[in-house]
Amino acid sequence: MLSGTWTGLARCATICTGLMLPGERKSVEPMAAKTAPARTAAQHQSLLHFVGVASWSDEKVLAKVREMVLPSMTRHGPIEAWLIDDTAFPNQGTHSVGVQHQYCGQLGKEANCQVAVSLSIANHSASLPVAYRLYLPKEWAEDDARRDKAGVPLDIGFKTKPEIALDQIRWACKAGLPRGVALMDAAYGTDIAAAYWHDGVWSDLCRRHSAENSGMATGAGPKRRGKPLNNTGRRDEPDLISVKQLALDLPKHAWRTIRWREGSAEWLSSRFARVRVSGWA
Repeated sequence: MLSGTWTGLARCATICTGLMLPGERKSVEPMAAKTAPARTAAQHQSLLHFVGVASWSDEKVLAKVREMVLPSMTRHGPIEAWLIDDTAFPNQGTHSVGVQHQYCGQLGKEANCQVAVSLSIANHSASLPVAYRLYLPKEWAEDDARRDKAGVPLDIGFKTKPEIALDQIRWACKAGLPRGVALMDAAYGTDIAAAYWHDGVWSDLCRRHSAENSGMATGAGPKRRGKPLNNTGRRDEPDLISVKQLALDLPKHAWRTIRWREGSAEWLSSRFARVRVSGWA
């Protein structure tokens, strides 16, 4: 049993090494050639068995990582944020599960890639992925032959990225993870916000707004417009403006240049302004 455990750990370490090594193709065969050039055929069979046949649970792996890392994170401060986002992985092939010509954030354009939706918890010192699921495009979900060949479980059907993220949020709430402000971009926020409050789940919620979103700056009072009673029983409605217009109306001294991280060539920076808002739609 001990021997089998160490063999599994060694194969896992080899897979991780192969994924981090340079090269466009990250399938088992090129990874075997790079990690064991003198015995590529044997290494290929060994890794193929580990990836395709060995039984292991990604949920249990993430749970174990969380158990080990969370105490270290919270020594530097409480969890302050839940981060909802997706990550794209360029992929030159056509057989990997979920690979499709779609938007790839890593490349900044549409390309052949796989996309995974994740939920991470974070404080000022670190962030930790606690839920992670590969996005299965509708074309994949409805192609039985392709699913069978790739070994996609029957119980996995098509879900949009916001639906996957919402499942992860519900799971995290049920699991009792430390709460934080939920941060997401507008692509997720529009769908998730409505469902989030419909569930009756308490949390602060924040999302990045596109220029077309509208709202009211705090301090701007509602205007009576003589309209019929709405579904809240009120005639008053806020005077909404677009995010773009709100930004254009800000005075020059409201803006600050902030560097947020070091890039490959130089520090990444831009101009930012902070305004308290309410009534976003």
